[in-house]
Amino acid sequence: MKIIVPMAGRGSRLRPHSLTVPKPLIPVAGQPIVHRLVKDIAKVLKQSIEEIAFVLGDPAWFGDDVVKSLEALAESLGAKASIYRQDLPLGTGHAIMCAKPSLSGPAVIAYADTLIRAEFDLDNKADAVIWTKQVENPEAYGVVKLNENNEIVELVEKPETFISNQAVIGIYYFKDVAVLKGKLQEILDENIMNGGEYQINDGIKRMMADGKVFKTGTVDEWMDCGNKAITIETNQRMLGFLKADGDEQLVASSAKLDNSNIIEPCFIGDNVVLKNSTVGPFVSVGNDSVIENTTVKNSLIQTHTTIKNANLDNAMIGNHVKYNGDFTSISIGDYSVLE
Repeated sequence: MKIIVPMAGRGSRLRPHSLTVPKPLIPVAGQPIVHRLVKDIAKVLKQSIEEIAFVLGDPAWFGDDVVKSLEALAESLGAKASIYRQDLPLGTGHAIMCAKPSLSGPAVIAYADTLIRAEFDLDNKADAVIWTKQVENPEAYGVVKLNENNEIVELVEKPETFISNQAVIGIYYFKDVAVLKGKLQEILDENIMNGGEYQINDGIKRMMADGKVFKTGTVDEWMDCGNKAITIETNQRMLGFLKADGDEQLVASSAKLDNSNIIEPCFIGDNVVLKNSTVGPFVSVGNDSVIENTTVKNSLIQTHTTIKNANLDNAMIGNHVKYNGDFTSISIGDYSVLE
């Protein structure tokens, strides 16, 4: 099994946090989004992963440190890492085709701006599986249309009339991804674009037209990381899941507490110092950060950051920030100083 991860976009909706760190690498509950996504997919697949192909953007943003972290991620799962580049933002189909040498055999394709919780077995009779989540407002999403055999026969973007409540979340399984590669090559050769981009859906529609069987794989939880508010909510939900699972150490043994209290669930990274503070619930604090004379809840604070004399709720604060004040719902990017 292979996993193909297009992650070339920087994430403009999550600015200022994605100005210096690409969105897929922003930590949620102590780990970058893409790391958590790949690990969760591997857990759902319940089979060995031989290769993980990452499609990155401009090396100025996705540099050697990013490559090394992704190689280490693949190695931790017993897989080979393959690194590809998408030089131009020409859409989902184009991004997948940038990994053309890896497009063979069974594979999962997953876009690195979402997190999931799921437990199901892949349907071996299907040529492909599109992972979906039941939603209350399907008119706001791309949804699947099913026939009487619960096979996907159409993809409908933001339907004005009810088609189904199964929203496409951006994770796909192909029994042989080379079939999709062939269809996407046709799309590129014929220069078929939607919204100025080459889309994976156009390749999928051609596979359906050829009679390929598509089924749904329904996830229990689908968590987006599209903007600040949603990312903070995702951090809260993920911390709750991790606390319930009990599989990860959420408070580092090197963290130092001085007259401070942690209200679980929280992630507290290595060498974090808490002084005269109350942290939690639902707070993530990255490595080497200092929090002093502060109350913080429902927030995400990254690495090497110092927070003093604050009362924070629903806050998202970047790396290498110095903050001293009494604001509450804030969003501060990397290397900011507010004193």
